[in-house]
Amino acid sequence: MYLTGSSADTFVRKPGAAAAALVFGPDRGQVRERMAAIGRAVAGDTSDPFRAVELSAAQLKSDPARLFDEAAALAFGGGRRLVVVRDAGDASADLFERFLAEAKSDAAFVLVEGGDLPKRSALRAAFEAAKTAAAIACYPDDARAARALIGGILREHGLAADAEVLDLLVDRLGPDRDLIRGELAKLVLYCEGKTVSADDVLAVIGDGAEASLDAVAFAACDGDTSQLDRAFTRAIGDGLPPVAILRAALRHVGRLHLARAHMAEGQSAKDAMTRLRPPVFFKLADRFRRQIGTWDEARLAAALDSLIAAETACKATAAPDEAIAWRALANLCRSARRN
Repeated sequence: MYLTGSSADTFVRKPGAAAAALVFGPDRGQVRERMAAIGRAVAGDTSDPFRAVELSAAQLKSDPARLFDEAAALAFGGGRRLVVVRDAGDASADLFERFLAEAKSDAAFVLVEGGDLPKRSALRAAFEAAKTAAAIACYPDDARAARALIGGILREHGLAADAEVLDLLVDRLGPDRDLIRGELAKLVLYCEGKTVSADDVLAVIGDGAEASLDAVAFAACDGDTSQLDRAFTRAIGDGLPPVAILRAALRHVGRLHLARAHMAEGQSAKDAMTRLRPPVFFKLADRFRRQIGTWDEARLAAALDSLIAAETACKATAAPDEAIAWRALANLCRSARRN
């Protein structure tokens, strides 16, 4: 069965009688979180060699029978045993299809980590078709889910943040869970048991977020091809999924469109920017104001449609996500130069 969203979260907390699960997708931080959570739900202490064993897809390629042997082994002291398989891809599909055809819920639980598998992936198909297994997709969170994650992490460390600060954090961090957790770890140390302010966020997180996400969106809307190339390459090098980069550009263009709408009501560019939530990062305010003056509402609406189509294409086709994202951003850059 194929699971995503809340149904995937439910399975992660309580795998129940399932015999196996494949966890995959472009959000590697979410993949790791869900792998760890399932492991704890099944075996408790996954570092205990009597309760858990970890294999690689390469090991199973040279010794396929080991998967069946490990799954049949009993946990020392009772309970359920965990078998983790890393780096699995379509080359392992036939092996797991044979395994799932006879997998039993009273045997060890087999937990498989896959990469960013496309819809036509044979490994995905094997798990999606199996009645005793789950294929759990991990895509970057939407703004609401990212906000909930950020709020939860802050509360865990005794920190409070109002709605505007949470909005600012969502805007600065984007949807990637690894980036969110890494940046919030710095913020927690900086704030240490107090209410988090917008100044705190901008002091700790602003520069890193600008380099990773804002730099791409601003370069594209400036029409600066060379800067866009550098910013995009850096964002990919930082491990940000192409979909997350597209969403950052989509948020930025959406904010420009909203500011233009405020101006159409008779407000100045400065007043239009003041109404935006979260506020424009002060280091980028001049560039944002220039872009408001460069782009008109019609071109921004067309840019929004183009970016949404690119995000959909990343999710719905087997084409390389990075190439799709780059093409959409390059088109945005060309559109900026035509203004």
